[in-house]
Amino acid sequence: MAAPASRVTIGQLLKQGWNEIPEILATTGLAFVGIGLATIGCYNYTKNDGDNRRYKMTYVIMRPDDPRVQKIRKD
Repeated sequence: MAAPASRVTIGQLLKQGWNEIPEILATTGLAFVGIGLATIGCYNYTKNDGDNRRYKMTYVIMRPDDPRVQKIRKD
């Protein structure tokens, strides 16, 4: 007796998908890798205070007791 069609495992679906539409599965995998790398990059950017630019488009006035004053770069 054969197994019902509804009892298909994930591995079987991936194997069938790779045989039928390999372009879609490959680009989906690359997209997930890209999203992961972009997330890590954005996290590192905010963690390391990446928005601390020396030349800004507008003037920013800070009080001397503001904690951001300690992070100002003096290039």
